[in-house]
Amino acid sequence: MPLTDTAIRNAKPGETPFKISDGGGLHLIVKPNGARLWRMAYRFAGKQKTLALGAYPAVSLQKARNERENARKLLADGVDPSVKKRRDRLTAKLSANTTLKSVALEWLDNRRQAINSDYADAILRRLETDIFPALGTRPIADIDAQELLQVLRRVEKRGALEQVRKLRQTVGQVVRYAILTGRARHDFTTALNGALRPKGRERHHTAMSREDLPAFLRALDTYDGDPRTAIALRLVVLTMTRTTELRASQWSEFENLDGSEPLWRIPAQRMKMKTEHLVPLPPQAVNALQELRALPGSNNSPCLFPSPSREGFMSNNTMLFGLYRLGYHSRATVHGFRGLASTILNEMGFNSDWIERQLAHDERDQVRGAYNAAQYLPGRRAMLQHWAEWLDEAKRSNKTTARDVRQAAE
Repeated sequence: MPLTDTAIRNAKPGETPFKISDGGGLHLIVKPNGARLWRMAYRFAGKQKTLALGAYPAVSLQKARNERENARKLLADGVDPSVKKRRDRLTAKLSANTTLKSVALEWLDNRRQAINSDYADAILRRLETDIFPALGTRPIADIDAQELLQVLRRVEKRGALEQVRKLRQTVGQVVRYAILTGRARHDFTTALNGALRPKGRERHHTAMSREDLPAFLRALDTYDGDPRTAIALRLVVLTMTRTTELRASQWSEFENLDGSEPLWRIPAQRMKMKTEHLVPLPPQAVNALQELRALPGSNNSPCLFPSPSREGFMSNNTMLFGLYRLGYHSRATVHGFRGLASTILNEMGFNSDWIERQLAHDERDQVRGAYNAAQYLPGRRAMLQHWAEWLDEAKRSNKTTARDVRQAAE
């Protein structure tokens, strides 16, 4: 006998679930807690199956009957209604997350475990600055090459050709992720081959000239800005580390500062190659750390260079602006000190493997073998000690070749 709304409302819950039938496989399960759930029993491919149709009264009697008829039509066409429902649910879920912005944020979130956090933040800033305002709310499958080209042309007009290259590369990675997750069908970024202006000859990080180095070192001693910036610049020169490795450093990373073999242990997550890096510290670097520790507020933060910024430590441009303040705008970059140190130490005749290892360059290949954090540590300690002493003598004597400094010291 077909159900009525009155019969459904009058069905009293029992101690165990029971069902009342409407016919054609449609029935209502009445649970002990009073819930009333629509179900449809059917057979497909020789197997007995059940299709969930929702709960009464949210799904009315008439709507449940309509769903039953729709299911019977699917069965007549050889389609399993349960499978069709799951697919429809997945499609609806994906369609709610198909904008370029939502896909890009999902892609970046998946990558964060494998890349440097600063690099991930830089990718996000590029997208937020140039891509999301124009295309972020558009379904990624609807965007075409011409639309992306218009956005990239605006960046080209700013002269930021390297930024254009990175944006196109990032959007391409996002699109390919969308294809893999069923939210796009083709990579429209490939159509931009040859359409963008070439970035021209690559410009490497500008290294300070060795002739300018003595004057720079003396200028650091009288720096009139934040003393933390001057100390950070001194430490970069002394340790040959990257700015990212230094500015986010914490006091807990430094060991045996009062002993004979002080050491800075940089964790893997902050290294470009995702491998722990050990930096032996010469006395000059230890003295710089002690000066830093004595500054007001240094004992109240785990960071060497605390800042009220979102990151909580020195910003990416602080040391660069320090160079500008000292008069080295367009004449040097902070990263360039690594190349300068490498050049001079090679001229001094130090083992090239020690130098490369101190620079934390990737040596994981079949010839060099495993990437060992402590590799060449005694030699690197002696090398950095010699480098620190060379810098002191260069600052004093104004000599900048290995031979001239050695003669001045004698």
